[in-house]
Formats: sequence, C-alpha cells, structure tokens
Amino acid sequence: MVTQEQVYEVLRKCYDPEIPINIVDLGLIYDVAISEDHVNVVMTLTARGCPLHNFISQEVRARVAKIPGVKSANVQVVWDPPWDPSRLSEAAKKMLGLT
Repeated sequence: MVTQEQVYEVLRKCYDPEIPINIVDLGLIYDVAISEDHVNVVMTLTARGCPLHNFISQEVRARVAKIPGVKSANVQVVWDPPWDPSRLSEAAKKMLGLT
C-alpha cells in the first residue's frame, strides 16, 4: 500500500528551478490523497503565470507515478488559497535568510 510518507519523500526531490528549495519546504503542497493505488496531489505555485507551471506539475506526476504500487498519479494546480511566504518550512526560511 502506498503511504503519504512515500509520496512526500519523492516530492522533497522536486524543486522549483528558480528557487533552490524543494516544493514541500516551499509550502506548495496543499494535499496528498491516496485512494488504493491512485494518488492525487493538490498543489500551487509561488506565483500565477509561472512559466514553469507545466514543467513542475509534470515532474511531480512522473515522480509520484514511479513509487512502487502507484497505478495513477494526478496533479491538480490550484490558486486558492494563494501561496504566501508563511507557508515556508523553518528549513526553507533559514535557507532564504528569513530567520
């Protein structure tokens, strides 16, 4: 059975190419839902109109789909609620010099 921990582990290997911090620590992941062997990731980006929108969502889908036991992976990019810096993890804040 696929676990959320497995999904978050692979998501921590996905980066916004413009920011050297993984998408989990950036606070871009809003939800990970697993139904049997199907995984749905709800995420956002730091800004609307991000030119890397397709690249990032395709990378997330591809990495999640490679987890043993996953039959399908879906990525939904949402804009509500909008991302803001309060979603950054403590590690990300340190990396960006915000603490």
